Amino acid sequence: MRLAVKHRARGTHALILAFVPVFILVTGGVPPVVAKDPEQWLVKGRLLGKYGNKSTDISGIACSTAEGFPRSCLVIDDNLQSGQFVVVRQGELVAGDLVRLISNTYRGKRLELDGEGVAYADGYYYVIGSHGHPRDSQHKLDPIKDAVKIKARIAASSQIVRIADHADTPAIVATGKLRAIIAANPVLSPFLDRRLEINGLTIEGVAVKDGRLFVGFRAPSLDNGRAAVLSVRLGALFGMNPADAKLYQLPLGDGQGVRDLAPYANGFLVLAGPATDGGAYAIYWWDGVSENTRLLRDLADVTGKDGERKAEALLPLDESTSHVRVLILFDGAKQGGPIAIKVPLPNSRR
Repeated sequence: MRLAVKHRARGTHALILAFVPVFILVTGGVPPVVAKDPEQWLVKGRLLGKYGNKSTDISGIACSTAEGFPRSCLVIDDNLQSGQFVVVRQGELVAGDLVRLISNTYRGKRLELDGEGVAYADGYYYVIGSHGHPRDSQHKLDPIKDAVKIKARIAASSQIVRIADHADTPAIVATGKLRAIIAANPVLSPFLDRRLEINGLTIEGVAVKDGRLFVGFRAPSLDNGRAAVLSVRLGALFGMNPADAKLYQLPLGDGQGVRDLAPYANGFLVLAGPATDGGAYAIYWWDGVSENTRLLRDLADVTGKDGERKAEALLPLDESTSHVRVLILFDGAKQGGPIAIKVPLPNSRR
């Protein structure tokens, strides 16, 4: 491979030497570099999914550093009990080791975490389960006959797993405390344990900021085109502190929910998408304090007008004077189908 690259480089070099004098004569300079948007990224190695195949269900990513390359990161496939470390370099993701997150079983078979989001803060990764009813589009699960199985699957997915990245062997701690906090919220509790297709509660986004966990809900879709984000003290989930839970209802549009959250500057980038299936995707800015959002970029050119590509994960990469470049990963695409796009800076005028 190295010899072939050198051979191509020599051939290209010879072509440039022949061409450059003409270019300089005509233009008086060198051609400008124009960044592609969207920019397709590569995956080196294998991001693992169900049955050891290449993943087609990547649903979250977070990194231990907020800028620069390379970065050490963790991705999650929602069909597994494990996460997978990756290295993010310019233009590529390099697959690394798996890390087991949970060990729940039902009648000897492993139950998935249904991991839907990854966050990072202060030396720890946080992977969150959907906390929702098992996906069952063909209605094979009978609410009475399969009640015990459904309960076991909900319990497996109703966990947040914390992974320490400052040890040779990551220390794993799981907590199920968030479910009780959700159940105590009068707005969210009526939607617990419902199927997704009837506006049942399911989590898809997570972020950590200032000692608090911010949880973004794909569903329920609330009245007046609003989507829910719940903020809870980390010390309540992994300690004995009061939860001090705060619910925000963000105006993302009718039938829209949160697909991912990413801390950025003094607030969050919100990846919005349909609460069920078939709908628009977009990226919003949210200050994390009010219930005001600002549309930064519609993603119809990336996902299709009817959301044929399901944007599931969002990672800020770097910024220019007018844009922040972000990485998008897709559910249903081989190994996440990563692409980089440019989004206007929240404080820039459009």
